[in-house]
Amino acid sequence: MRFIHSGSTGRRAAFAALATSAALILSACGGGAATEGSGSESGSGSEGDQTITFIPKQLNNPYTDVVLGGGEDGAKEAGFASSEVVGPLDASASSQVSFINAETQRGTNVIVIAANDPDAVGPALEEARAAGAKIVAFDSDTNPDYRDLFVSQVNAKDVALIQLELISEQIGGKGEIAILSATANATNQNEWIKFMEEELESNPDYADIELVAKVYGDDDDTKSFQEAQGLLQAYPDLKGIISPTTVGIAATARYLSTSEYKGKVALTGLGLPNEMRPFVKDGTVTEFALWDPAQLGYVAAFAGKALADGDITGETGDTFEAGELGEREVGDGGIVLVGPPTQFNADNIDDYDF
Repeated sequence: MRFIHSGSTGRRAAFAALATSAALILSACGGGAATEGSGSESGSGSEGDQTITFIPKQLNNPYTDVVLGGGEDGAKEAGFASSEVVGPLDASASSQVSFINAETQRGTNVIVIAANDPDAVGPALEEARAAGAKIVAFDSDTNPDYRDLFVSQVNAKDVALIQLELISEQIGGKGEIAILSATANATNQNEWIKFMEEELESNPDYADIELVAKVYGDDDDTKSFQEAQGLLQAYPDLKGIISPTTVGIAATARYLSTSEYKGKVALTGLGLPNEMRPFVKDGTVTEFALWDPAQLGYVAAFAGKALADGDITGETGDTFEAGELGEREVGDGGIVLVGPPTQFNADNIDDYDF
């Protein structure tokens, strides 16, 4: 089945809003599209007829739909002959391998992937590179040995710190908190959690905050809802939950909004404004954060084109033009930062549409 994105005008407005907003502050997710094995156009690549394929963590996820919409826009503007979206319906460690192999067989020029596991996809990506494909990781990195570039939302530590700052403010700087993450193997989630744990241990401002649990909703709405419910039952003194995944925070907010814990247990993390708006308006959530997801896909497409054209190799200091988002530079470790994210609350959430 083909997956065709729409709503380019809305994404343009989102770009413009984020680019001009004075509310953009350091802050900082989980990841889908349509049905298993989907796309917009097909065709193998040859010189002057380059193809790009996006492989998200899983399909049918609102966050990833926005990312992929930006990717399609970027692919068109960058000059790719065709763009595809393919991927699994579940976010398990090895679920992306067969899709990578299929793209290698098709001779796809650029593969853009959000890895469910940094190493499980390695051998398949190595085969793809050996066959001539350029590999761009985005949103959730692979092992650096397996890709040419990683397009990241923002500095990982900044993502962690803003979420801790938000939860600390909302619980008055003390009490028990828990983390409801995506999958246990998600590279981005685990890096953010690592920085949170380090900061909780070393920063005296957080001496009275105790992380009592980490649970995983596997970026599945039903499981995330159940995990949130389980946290409140297992930890009756819980003061706050951090959910650094759009699926998890929305599911947790839905549970809290109709429970006895509404207004008593704080919730923050990374969410989509359109999904979180009702929970901000009804007082379930005070403030959360996110970047513009469409920009991840958009920049990744231009990065892939620059690699395929030989304009860059992924070395530190390389630069390329990312359409309306301007010049981007490759940093240490082959990382390109999109950022910055913003914080959303009752005062500004109606200014955003994604």
